Amino acid sequence: MGDRVSTGLPRLDELLGGGLLPGTLAVVYGATGIGKTHFGLTFAHHGLQADGVPGLVADLNGRGDSQQHVGYALRLFGWRLAPWRHTVIPMADPFPPAEELGRRLLDTLDWTGRVSDYQVATPGGPEFDWSWKAAYARRLDTVRPFFYFHFCHGSRRVVVDGVEPADEPGNSIQLYLFDDLYRTILHRDSEILGMEICLPVWQYREFIDSHRYDHRQITTLLLVTAEETLLDDLVAKRMGTGDIGAVANTVILMGRRTEGDRVGRFLHVAKHRGSAVSDAIVEYQVTETGLVFP
Repeated sequence: MGDRVSTGLPRLDELLGGGLLPGTLAVVYGATGIGKTHFGLTFAHHGLQADGVPGLVADLNGRGDSQQHVGYALRLFGWRLAPWRHTVIPMADPFPPAEELGRRLLDTLDWTGRVSDYQVATPGGPEFDWSWKAAYARRLDTVRPFFYFHFCHGSRRVVVDGVEPADEPGNSIQLYLFDDLYRTILHRDSEILGMEICLPVWQYREFIDSHRYDHRQITTLLLVTAEETLLDDLVAKRMGTGDIGAVANTVILMGRRTEGDRVGRFLHVAKHRGSAVSDAIVEYQVTETGLVFP
């Protein structure tokens, strides 16, 4: 993959000193309609050129497909993005049908709201309701194979979209789910993850060993909807407790600014650890062909 991961947008790669760093987390903040999904799909689809296969898209939106991933992907790239439906029940044949490996959209984790909405009071403090924990465990039977088998076949890019604004990021169920996904699946040792999915292990040991990948090369782009529409407000905003951007390697802000008698869209790289980064604020446009930097 080299020492940089191209976003598929040359002007942005220039701002980032060559692109994102492999294996890191980048968070993009911006209001609804600012172009985050276009950016994410560009990054995912560019995996076809960089890695030989496109990246993966996980939609956490719980209020319908407002992100329009399928329509955008088809219009922008002729990419027929389809939702993954393969579920691996413990001790059953784990391998997905060949056509499933062409499905690179995950829309299974559709909970929204606060973590506390899914918890109950106990003598030891708040705990997740048992029925929610059971439902989450069943969803993971679909989620884990989606990432594992695609990583086994070369995907190295993940885009997570549909994260809604949260007054208390530390109490957001969507950010809780993303954190769990990031720690226990995206950046889990491939052998261990394979052994958890492919049971009994002795029967599938050859596949697990021959399809090992380096989880440290999985680059993740998280798209977070912000309440602020103006770029200057995003730049001035302080990170709240539990905000994922505080621990991300890269933070990109997308917002509007007034230029004379018009309002334009602008982008700024607020943080990019481990590499030179430009302080520039650059204008872009959202067109029928995606994001364009004049």
